[in-house]
Amino acid sequence: MTLHASSSSSSTIQELIQNEIDNHQVVVFSKSRCPFCAMTKQLFRETLGVEDFKVIELDLRPDGGDIQKELAQMTGQRTVPNTFVNQQHVGGNDNAQAAYASGDLQKLLGM
Repeated sequence: MTLHASSSSSSTIQELIQNEIDNHQVVVFSKSRCPFCAMTKQLFRETLGVEDFKVIELDLRPDGGDIQKELAQMTGQRTVPNTFVNQQHVGGNDNAQAAYASGDLQKLLGM
């Protein structure tokens, strides 16, 4: 099924995004060739060892552009990575790295 920018598909995309955020401790909306996305994924996977970690590669999905547009509406952020931790929007790589450096990310993760 191809999703277009109609109101019904927008609500479907919203539901998809919210479902992922609600059902995973960490969700990173990413692009597979983005170096900033790679740094964020490495932070959560390797540095922090987060197990409940979902990555959605927008450039590998037919509805990736629609998801990115909806995320921009939801968060005000148009770029990737777009990261959520325990249902809270963290932001991009710079935000995640700064939160890690300050210890705020670990607190948000319950570490």
